[in-house]
Amino acid sequence: MSTIAFIGLGNMGGPMAANLVKAGHAVRGADLSAASREAAAAQGVSVAENAADIVAGADVIITMLPNGKLVLGVWEQILPLAKPGALFIDSSTIDVASARKAHDMAAAAGMTALDAPVSGGVGGAAAGTLTFMVGGAKDAFDAGKPVLDIMGGKIVHCGDAGAGQAAKICNNMILGVSMIGVCEAFAMGEKLGLSHQALFDVASTSSGQCWSITSYCPVPGPVPTSPANNDYKPGFAVDLMLKDLKLSQEAASASGAATPLGAAAAAIYERFAAAGFGGADFSGIINFLRDGKH
Repeated sequence: MSTIAFIGLGNMGGPMAANLVKAGHAVRGADLSAASREAAAAQGVSVAENAADIVAGADVIITMLPNGKLVLGVWEQILPLAKPGALFIDSSTIDVASARKAHDMAAAAGMTALDAPVSGGVGGAAAGTLTFMVGGAKDAFDAGKPVLDIMGGKIVHCGDAGAGQAAKICNNMILGVSMIGVCEAFAMGEKLGLSHQALFDVASTSSGQCWSITSYCPVPGPVPTSPANNDYKPGFAVDLMLKDLKLSQEAASASGAATPLGAAAAAIYERFAAAGFGGADFSGIINFLRDGKH
């Protein structure tokens, strides 16, 4: 079994690290939050406050951090401390340019690297069923896949450095756009006298079918496990969706891609967050759309 250093033990990183412990790996974890360290320690992770204290001798170093600037800063700090040939895996959701820079930093230090953002939320992290979208060289992917398999149900090698982040950004732009479309349809259906269940029964089995309807329906009733049945308590918060949509627009601008619906979705979610709903589930945008505030 491997020695794994896991930096970032929050809502996603904590359960991911716990699954590595359950699989028999020696896991050292670091987080600035005392509460996160305490929760991880209860799951068998050896914890420290500083990333620099857990890296030496680790075979694999995983980061799960809020943004690209933090990832690059942490990697700059710990790369000189890691053993030669260690595998660095960043599972944060960050911009493609930062992901590629992280790969370059690792290569210059004699390490291998993967960008491996995830989809599946806190529930998927706890259950070990996350989808990993992975960028990096094939040999690095082959080395990292056994570790990723412990934390995920589907591992997709998307291409070279930065390809995992590119796939994540594109996927979540689809999700943001589709959720707004679904919410608009349900809000309009209400005004037309359609019941939620009737519209769900039609759209979930017809050409309007999508994940935002079948798995995450934004109105109470049709999908009992959706946040709409729990006062829109977040499975995936508005602030996180907005972060990903902003990343999509940065990527669109940098690559010259035309994303008018992505841009519109980002603007709508930005107004929703500014109205005080950043901590709510992103499917709660239906309430904002009903009010005609978008």
